[in-house]
Amino acid sequence: MSLKTQPFFIVSSGRSGTQMMEKLLSVFPEVEIYHEYLCTHVQPLAVRYYMGLASLDEVCENLARLHGRAVYYSPCRLWGDSSNKLSWLIEGLNILFPTAKFIHLVRDGRKVVSSFYHKLAAECYDDRSTAILQAYVDDPVRHPAPPPEKKYWWNLPRPGSPLAEDFRRYSQFERICFHWGEVNRFILDKLKLIDPSRKRTYKLENLVSDRRWLADMLDFLDLPYQDELFNMLKRPHNVNVPEDHLLTEEQKSTLMAIAGDMMRYFGYDQTEEYRMVYENKPPHHSPGGES
Repeated sequence: MSLKTQPFFIVSSGRSGTQMMEKLLSVFPEVEIYHEYLCTHVQPLAVRYYMGLASLDEVCENLARLHGRAVYYSPCRLWGDSSNKLSWLIEGLNILFPTAKFIHLVRDGRKVVSSFYHKLAAECYDDRSTAILQAYVDDPVRHPAPPPEKKYWWNLPRPGSPLAEDFRRYSQFERICFHWGEVNRFILDKLKLIDPSRKRTYKLENLVSDRRWLADMLDFLDLPYQDELFNMLKRPHNVNVPEDHLLTEEQKSTLMAIAGDMMRYFGYDQTEEYRMVYENKPPHHSPGGES
């Protein structure tokens, strides 16, 4: 690792502002940052590791070849990757980069699940791709690994877990609910390995509504606060379809049944689902980030 470059990683469930963070932090000349760096390499590795099909040694070897070399050759003071794919690889990243900083970016599960389900359905837990991955996990000798396209590589419950059998009967919506709850649970668990001085957790809703939270995040990365960045953060980005889909009561009940522990942990069970407003300058109450 280059002695002059500080690595940092922004992890999340996805659809939580990770791409916005890449755009936001790239305004600093001392920062080299990516959104889902080398995704087709990292995402299959992350799923295989979570599923017990790749060892921690294999994870570290691959991350050293990918992220390690990128950090080593970076000309900048800070090198970052803002990626939900890395959420499953925190343990390996911490081994490879013992001084790295980690930011856990959280967003209301109702908005994340709705965004995945209504706007990225073709590449997130669709029936066919999930069945192909399940067949590979069940019998990797008989079934070759899927190609490294995003749509094939979304975590399934580990074999032997209480959810493993029920998950096979889940709908796409239920699978996405599982993802939001499990990835945040996994992040919280693995961040226990990290010294408190090297990790922070931020809710997207706080970052876009109170400039003090953004200032705190920038200070954590040793970067100066700018009002222009706060204004930039308040505007929705990565908007595939400029429509807001509130969950139905049935869908809310499904989310709470599958991922209610995380909804309660972050306090989202105590608030109403907010609406996204797609304008050049959305009202202050409308959180920005990814749609």
